Amino acid sequence: MTLAAATNENLAQISNTLIYSAMAVYTLAFFAFITEWSFGSRSKVGRSAASLPGRAAAVTAAAGRGEQGATAVLDKPEIITRSAAGGRDVPDGPGAAGGTVKGDLYGRIAISLTVLAFLVHVGGVLARALSVQRVPWGNMYEFSTTFSMVVVGAYLALLAAKKNVRWLGLPLVGTVLADLGIAVTWLYTESDQLVPALDSYWLIIHVATAIFCGAVFYLGAVTTLLYLFRDSHESKLARGVKPGAFAASVLERLPSAASLDKFAYRVHAFVFPLWTFTIIAGAIWAGDAWGRYWGWDPKEVWSFITWAAYACYLHARATAGWKGRKAAVLALIAFACWLFNYYGVNIFVDGLHSYA
Repeated sequence: MTLAAATNENLAQISNTLIYSAMAVYTLAFFAFITEWSFGSRSKVGRSAASLPGRAAAVTAAAGRGEQGATAVLDKPEIITRSAAGGRDVPDGPGAAGGTVKGDLYGRIAISLTVLAFLVHVGGVLARALSVQRVPWGNMYEFSTTFSMVVVGAYLALLAAKKNVRWLGLPLVGTVLADLGIAVTWLYTESDQLVPALDSYWLIIHVATAIFCGAVFYLGAVTTLLYLFRDSHESKLARGVKPGAFAASVLERLPSAASLDKFAYRVHAFVFPLWTFTIIAGAIWAGDAWGRYWGWDPKEVWSFITWAAYACYLHARATAGWKGRKAAVLALIAFACWLFNYYGVNIFVDGLHSYA
């Protein structure tokens, strides 16, 4: 049987159609998230300040003394110093909807569209797998479409678990659209059978764990980046600097810097052991395929560099002198290593993994 005969072209075309359809729905979700933030924005910083615990009584008392006193209390929200860590600890913001009815409505619409896009996306990935009767991650195009599907699935799973992560929706959907755009334009590969080197059960184990780890690393990277913005915002508030329009409408609705930092750390700590297993599984597969467990192939080298970078981040995060922004920068460097390991090594560096 020839390779062409082994490929169901109808299912392959259905897969392509579903991926493009998912992109269209993700685009609608993206604009719905933007609308959520727009209608959820507040014209006065005082609205968020009034929502801080213990501030309502102060605002009421100030209002009794006159409008000027109330404005002064509202414009400078209280920052609680956490002496044990030497940093600030402020309450979480009200989320992407900004506490408004319209914002919350558009937020629910955005989530509903994201769920719909995810289901269509799953259909596209599944049709691709059925078209060749194998797992749908045998090349960079398939890896990218499956990776973005897992990213959205992880986000929706956190929402289903009642975690306060709706603020991740806008950057997540935006980058998923970018990933799919790159996949269907520059990385697209016709549906076909595997090259002999990939025809192994280790493809299911090794690459599946790599995809899941990458998806969770991505969530951690976005959270870390938002943490840096939020921490800078809180530093300005602590110095008595009145925030600008962007900070008032966006940054104040995010969770506090302490909450973002804790969430990012937990995400990275959760997935790091699985990334260790991914490298070990790859070494075992290399032993079966090439007769050696480790040969310093570029993909192997950068997988180890990524592992070392995340190990440094986790160690730094647990070390008092490196907590906060320094550790966050290490986390972003580690994710940059993961991205280069995927795009850079596969596209620009010759090695035993070039067929992917």
